[in-house]
Amino acid sequence: MELNVLNIQGTETGRKISFADDVFGIEPNDHAIYLDVKQYLANQRQGTHKAKGRADIARTTKKLKRQKGTGGARAGSMKSPLFRGGGRAHGPQPRDYSFKLNKKLKQVARASALAYKLKNNEVTVVEDFDMETPKTKEFISILKNLNLAGTKTLMVLSDNKSNVYLSGRNVPKSSIMVANELNTYQILNTRNLVLSENSVKIIQDILSK
Repeated sequence: MELNVLNIQGTETGRKISFADDVFGIEPNDHAIYLDVKQYLANQRQGTHKAKGRADIARTTKKLKRQKGTGGARAGSMKSPLFRGGGRAHGPQPRDYSFKLNKKLKQVARASALAYKLKNNEVTVVEDFDMETPKTKEFISILKNLNLAGTKTLMVLSDNKSNVYLSGRNVPKSSIMVANELNTYQILNTRNLVLSENSVKIIQDILSK
């Protein structure tokens, strides 16, 4: 598959870039995508939630009432979950939600997500560019030139360009990242994927290993 390379004015440069069929043209694997996105979201969880159990409550353990003859259930401690202010039964405890996935499966998931984007015509390729100084207004004008203003957009650069990042970080619905950090969740969590010319080659090299 081939796409035209645009400049930041939104006009065609006359160059085309090809996407390798063995990487971007595969049959998407939905289950691999599901597992990779699930792992990404699980890794974002801090897992520091905690509720106090009866062992963590500082209350008297004096027997409240006699064992028999009251007509009610037996009760031996105010720490019981049955009483207001008592410990919580089976409450959440700190835990690690992360889990392991094979590298090959994660590669298949990313390639599948990119294949969906290409199939839906949601990928734009622009020639590599940089900014002399951080200018948010200039970044917004680039999005307007590409007819992407106001839409959820992920711009993928070949390397870290701090001025471009600083220009676009405050733009609503827009995010910027480098090609070697691209993951399945971020590919799918955007409406339009803007790839710089050299980032396509980097992504292709990573996914073809």
